Amino acid sequence: MAPLDAYRELVERTRKIATLQSCAELLGWEERTTMPRGGAGHRAAQLGLLAGLAHQWLVDPRMGSLLAALEDSPLTADPAGVEAANLREIRRRHQRATRLPQALVEEIAQTTSLAQGEWQEARRRAEVKRFLPWLEKIVGLVRRVAGHIGYDGEPYDALLDEYEPGATTAEVARIFDALRPELVALNRKIASAPRKPDAAIVQRAFDPERQKIFGEMVAAAMGFDFARGRLDVTTHPFCAGIGPGDTRITTRYNPRRLNDALFGIMHEAGHALYEMGLDKATHFGTPLGEAASLGIHESQSRLWENQVGRSRAFWAYFYPQAQRIFREALADVSLEDFYGAVNHSAPSLIRVEADEATYNLHIMLRFELERALVKGDLAPADIPEEWNRRFRDYLGIEVPDDARGCLQDIHWSSGGIGYFPTYTLGNLYAAQFFDQARRDLLDLDRELEQGRMSGLREWLREKIHRHGSRYPAGELVRRVTGAPLSPQPLVSYLNRKFGGIYGF
Repeated sequence: MAPLDAYRELVERTRKIATLQSCAELLGWEERTTMPRGGAGHRAAQLGLLAGLAHQWLVDPRMGSLLAALEDSPLTADPAGVEAANLREIRRRHQRATRLPQALVEEIAQTTSLAQGEWQEARRRAEVKRFLPWLEKIVGLVRRVAGHIGYDGEPYDALLDEYEPGATTAEVARIFDALRPELVALNRKIASAPRKPDAAIVQRAFDPERQKIFGEMVAAAMGFDFARGRLDVTTHPFCAGIGPGDTRITTRYNPRRLNDALFGIMHEAGHALYEMGLDKATHFGTPLGEAASLGIHESQSRLWENQVGRSRAFWAYFYPQAQRIFREALADVSLEDFYGAVNHSAPSLIRVEADEATYNLHIMLRFELERALVKGDLAPADIPEEWNRRFRDYLGIEVPDDARGCLQDIHWSSGGIGYFPTYTLGNLYAAQFFDQARRDLLDLDRELEQGRMSGLREWLREKIHRHGSRYPAGELVRRVTGAPLSPQPLVSYLNRKFGGIYGF
């Protein structure tokens, strides 16, 4: 078979797999938004079947034969070419999948589908004992995954590689170790600062229906296309890239806090803009139509949520509109006081509500607990006590109940052990990308002050989105910014921003 014919057959197969996985993505979205709880058992069977079929197609010997035939073909001559990049990533995924038994893949899909429903109920009741048996099952399953996949350093490497290809636990730990003292020093400065913003400003009565209107307006200004997407309500906000022309985001509304839904919408819309910016018309079902890594994906959501959404330039335009929509709550509040309020920093219980100065400490805690769970150094039953102890040590506050402690995140119930580090990696990528955008777009602040975000969005599409998985995450960062990933841009950004707000 000619190389081009073999390549076309391979791509046809990967597109079939992607279409099947998009069906599972749609079922997962519906499960977390509108499905009645009574449907949990059947939904688990549906998702298990789809996961098993996708795995079966991916490990089909024909896939291996096609990849072998293309190993040294002319299509691989340019490592950054479309065909070579697709082959590199398809080969990596095929090799990973062939190490996993189909029965294990189906068991994980079924178990996590049921576990998510149990997690929701346990969280609602603040009853961690209800969820612990499921956590024990899931930890056992991911340990089996790590054993089948293999690793050079420690079992967590095999899980991390699923979300951040090529990254190792040791590398992540080194980055976190360099970042942690900087964050500790920053938070000490904030705690002893001479000026304190009034956080109560954004903790007044904010009607959820008006929050929805304001959030949709901001998402549309960012470039979220409601003809190709939708916004719904869920327990834990997420973005679902169903397929070409269908990207869905969710949020949750707190009638006593403006920040939660608004920044949740901006965060998920940032994810959605990446999905909408990928060239799915040409590359759907291939790696070039997919994100480079979850850390890169997270960089897009964090950049829009933080570098844009929490900037003074953004609020120079949007605050007068917020005052009109939330007249009763904001009529007596100045722009400067409001800007300070949305950037108020203090240790808090909930990760998704944490400010920029404390957020990454939440991630480091979870990374360390996951690593210990997978190693076997920590038993699932000991998670609540260990969570509370480390939370007290890291953030200096007591955890009042498990709903606001170890039950607050969906990730463990969905089997996403290895996912959490990508959030801090995303913050690091975001700061480095935004620094470069400022250098390339000299009028960026002025455009944001005028409510114009298309320049930044198109810069991101050109530099990041359109490439899909053409480049590994580390190489993409070097190509965009001219330097390897470093904690310094984030550290400088945080100190500059909070120093200005808090007066140090």
